[in-house]
Amino acid sequence: MSEPSTVAVTITGADRPGLTAQLAEAVSQGDAELLDFEQTVVRGQLSIGMLLSTTTDELDGLGGRLLGMGESLGLSVRVLPGQGDNPPRHDRAIVTLLGRPLLASHLAVAARMIHELGGNIDRARRLSRTPLTSIELWVSPVDAVMLRRVMAIAGADSGFDVSVSPAGIVRHGRRLVVMDVDSTLIRDEVIELLAAHAGRGEEVRRITERAMQGDLDFTASLTERVRALAGLPDTVFAEVLAAVRLTPGARTLISTLKELGLTVGVVSGGFAEVVVPLAEQLGIDYAHANRLEVVDGQLTGRIIGDIVDRATKARKLREWAAAEHLPLSRTIAIGDGANDLDMLAAAGLGIAFNAKPAVRASADTSLSLPYLDSVLFLMGLSREEVDDATASYHARQQA
Repeated sequence: MSEPSTVAVTITGADRPGLTAQLAEAVSQGDAELLDFEQTVVRGQLSIGMLLSTTTDELDGLGGRLLGMGESLGLSVRVLPGQGDNPPRHDRAIVTLLGRPLLASHLAVAARMIHELGGNIDRARRLSRTPLTSIELWVSPVDAVMLRRVMAIAGADSGFDVSVSPAGIVRHGRRLVVMDVDSTLIRDEVIELLAAHAGRGEEVRRITERAMQGDLDFTASLTERVRALAGLPDTVFAEVLAAVRLTPGARTLISTLKELGLTVGVVSGGFAEVVVPLAEQLGIDYAHANRLEVVDGQLTGRIIGDIVDRATKARKLREWAAAEHLPLSRTIAIGDGANDLDMLAAAGLGIAFNAKPAVRASADTSLSLPYLDSVLFLMGLSREEVDDATASYHARQQA
């Protein structure tokens, strides 16, 4: 009785329409079973990898057909007979490299770190070329926590951004994405825009910077800064909302998440009078921020209720996840300041976005380029998928 055998086939050469159909035709003339298939085209150069199961009686005929097809089409064909399927991959991780530019030396650093920890790159693909280049590596077997630590150091030293996350089902399905507002969703600090109207913008800016660095207690510093707003008319909220500048990629991030059916929230140490209408404009599901006291049409320089601090932000992440019936493993938090640390730690994936050093050191992932939609690449989406989702979202909004 003929014994089963497997054949690993590698085909490379210039791509042109119909090649895969001709390849499939050559294979289908026998009784070969297709166990694995991958195909890529890089600037017109085709690379195909197949794993086929056949019998020893059919082995020579299959190999001969593939080699003959390759010769007639000007392709390089390599046929390696053997036994067994691809081994199962355990302890998998996904490593995403991002840069503008992303250099070959960056890939070399990442590959060396993976190798030194005993891992292997099983698969790789480019996710985006604009506005930055991102490459996704599927790695096994590897300790994702340990790899994240060494990659964070290597990326910071070599000048590229890197994310390491466990592979698996958690990357698929519904998720909750919660982000900070000031210097994350928007390029501004709302309190500084308000203070500018009171003629105290520089004074408040200095206090804000010290608070975000973690040098000042956030609650005390916010109370001091809000005091500087006393006497402003409440019409200032509309003026500041009109002046707010979204971070590059913010609209794309939100429209893509919404098109995918994901839930988006913002939680801010800023002010609901600006944050809430901004969230409504962008289609954001949840919003929470401080509220300023207004008496007779003027700001009193006081906050109503409890101040939104780092503990509040983490609590809101948990509350919204519970409301959406999602485990914390399916949450993503994005922020830049010390006030975001608890939220980043609580989320399944905490992303420090153009953050202060203490925040970068504590977060799962750090992004240093000013494009908020780069978060989508960390979720495994390609640029083409993002563009398709964005176009579909806007088409539905206009319908």
